[in-house]
Amino acid sequence: MPKIVAVETEIPPFKITQTEAAKFARNLFSESFKDIDRLLPIFENGEIESRYFVNDLEWFASSHSFQEKNDLFIRNAVELGSRAIEKCLTNNHVNYDDIEAIFTICTSGLATPSIEARIMNLLPFSPHVKRIPIWGLGCAGGAAGISRGYEYCKAFPKSNVLILSIELCSLTFQHGDRSKSNLVGTSLFADGVACTLLCGDESAVIEGITNPLPSIFATQSTTLKDSIDVMGWTIKDDGLYVVFSKDIPTLVKNWLRPNVEKFIHSKGIGIDEIKHFVAHPGGKKVIEAYQEALGFGESMTEHAMKILKQYGNMSSVTIFYVLKEFLQDNCAIGDIGLGAALGPGFSSELVLMRWE
Repeated sequence: MPKIVAVETEIPPFKITQTEAAKFARNLFSESFKDIDRLLPIFENGEIESRYFVNDLEWFASSHSFQEKNDLFIRNAVELGSRAIEKCLTNNHVNYDDIEAIFTICTSGLATPSIEARIMNLLPFSPHVKRIPIWGLGCAGGAAGISRGYEYCKAFPKSNVLILSIELCSLTFQHGDRSKSNLVGTSLFADGVACTLLCGDESAVIEGITNPLPSIFATQSTTLKDSIDVMGWTIKDDGLYVVFSKDIPTLVKNWLRPNVEKFIHSKGIGIDEIKHFVAHPGGKKVIEAYQEALGFGESMTEHAMKILKQYGNMSSVTIFYVLKEFLQDNCAIGDIGLGAALGPGFSSELVLMRWE
């Protein structure tokens, strides 16, 4: 069973409080919504306290072309991604030559060659590293990246792989889009980067590690038919426009539990055996829908809520910030954890892990 050895994160330079974001939104959206003061409580009710962006608020006060935003995405993604990789390898005493593959997860910017190819020009990776860029899975991308890395390490048990997740959601902000979806996105989304080290059973890297690590033993991907309008992007001349349905919490409540139960029961596990819930915190209402659907108390979503409060929704990256909290928790040997994330499709990604 491949093991998650480490998660390192990189935080963008500009911290924006939710109070500052609400004031910005009021000034920008007041002409479009005469009842703007009635809508602004979404900033407070979501319980996000702060977020991090690659630009300060002043930058968002004017419009920018798709090219300008995407050029900034590439530059910042390479810089922040390089730092996250360096921390992940250096802090865990892993050589660049030990890495066999890099899975790059992203949905908020475009780059060909992809981001990891550009990073390989800066860091001393082997030129033979396999590059597996994954684009378009949105908030589900982090859990999907873990699953694809698990499958790779299961096939090649001596291998070590990196899962590099980069989302700079702020650079998709559309200054001219005064829709409610954009207002909700302005209250929720943020920037972040994470690098995760995943190792196969026979990897030399895990020799000598004595503390329990989460070992992945099953994954499941599910896509709900005819649900492409639930979340995602509409791509127009000036960039990416957010698609964000108000029905997401309802979908979580009605669709998630049967999906989870069928998956874990097939592995001989009941919901009451899940000790740790490594959930992507899509928003406060999504976390509450998780609790209601799965019968979990607030303690099961404590880490997810903490990350949402401190960093907002960083799309695919967010689950890695949550996972890092569990790695620092000293979970007990034998504990079972469930990783979960929902994204465009409408889709679900589930990961079962056991601390060993």
